[in-house]
Amino acid sequence: MGCGAAQAQIVTTPYSKMGYGMLNDNVSSIQRSMGGVGYAMEGGRIINVMNPASYADVDSLTFLWDVGIDLSNLWSKENGKQGYNFGAGLDYLTGHFKVSKGLGASFGLLPYSSVGYAYGGDIVGGSESRSGNGGLNQLYLGVGYEPVKNLSVGLNIAYLFGTTLNTTLISSNSSSYFTRNMKVRDWNTQVGIQYSLPLFKNRDRLTVGATFQPKKSYHGHTWGTRYDTQDSKVDTIGYTSMKGNYEQPYSIGVGVSYMLNHRLTIEADYTFQKWSSAKYTPIGGIEAQNTKFDDRSKLALGMQYTPNKRGSYFGAMSFRAGAFFNHDYMLFDQSHLRDYGLSVGVGLPAPGSKTTINLGVEWRHREATPVSLISENYLNITIGVNFNELWFWKSRIR
Repeated sequence: MGCGAAQAQIVTTPYSKMGYGMLNDNVSSIQRSMGGVGYAMEGGRIINVMNPASYADVDSLTFLWDVGIDLSNLWSKENGKQGYNFGAGLDYLTGHFKVSKGLGASFGLLPYSSVGYAYGGDIVGGSESRSGNGGLNQLYLGVGYEPVKNLSVGLNIAYLFGTTLNTTLISSNSSSYFTRNMKVRDWNTQVGIQYSLPLFKNRDRLTVGATFQPKKSYHGHTWGTRYDTQDSKVDTIGYTSMKGNYEQPYSIGVGVSYMLNHRLTIEADYTFQKWSSAKYTPIGGIEAQNTKFDDRSKLALGMQYTPNKRGSYFGAMSFRAGAFFNHDYMLFDQSHLRDYGLSVGVGLPAPGSKTTINLGVEWRHREATPVSLISENYLNITIGVNFNELWFWKSRIR
């Protein structure tokens, strides 16, 4: 099977037909260029949704906006057949501002998961085509508070919404049409903590961070439809509430970063999600009844170097690089899905303001193992604009 044309999804892969689709990690364009790190990344001039404790670190006069766009090229290979896809779209929109001393807040719209694929082939006596689209999004509001110096805690509350649609069309003497539908309307929570330790007369800084997202049952509905051209009647199959039948596992994230002389920052992160214990009830007659998930774990490394923030234009530029390895939650029989990648990026200050344009390039390889199934290589280009506005500055009247 080969990939079909992109349908406005950033992620276009047949692997996304499984479960809830391909998961996202709430990373900004800056973090994507650093391998996807962020649990120990402090706020200040960035919006770090990965850890809500970072919201406490923001200038009292600053209102931050961050908008990200993603361009993705995919090259796939299966049984010697080559495939190509291109996808593009708005990735995220976030905001960050200070509420009071030691208290910051953030809000925005982020992707939670993405479904996008189209492929087909011949079967005995006819042909079969499969396609899918949609995904889940989260509209979030978060706060971060610094109760004591260098220690901050935070909370994200998100409204989770979206619909996924998976379609199968079988054509022979007649045509049969099957769909799997999932509609989610739910709430999600995440807590975080960060602690920073100044070193060597405040020239260096060691920061540790951690987040926790509890296990929960999804709210929404799932159902299937079946249509046969000889019958001309659409049948609804297995309409059911998701509560108690579909779950999100608990998730833990930990990270440590070190900032050297206010110029070089290095961070390492680890994420774990217990998907193997999460319930997922297939729709009878539409999905395979032996659907199982695997535990997800991800290791990410990233760095950023800014020669001199107060110097020349070149000195104020930020140079970034990172790498990651991800053992995903999807399980195809006994084959595990894994992907890994490298990324580089640069932050370009806008002349005359604190706004920054962030450009990044990421290469990613995804493949199942030990049975390969489909081998995929991605080249992602991310463009993010971090608007840093002095909304709360009051001009003095002379």
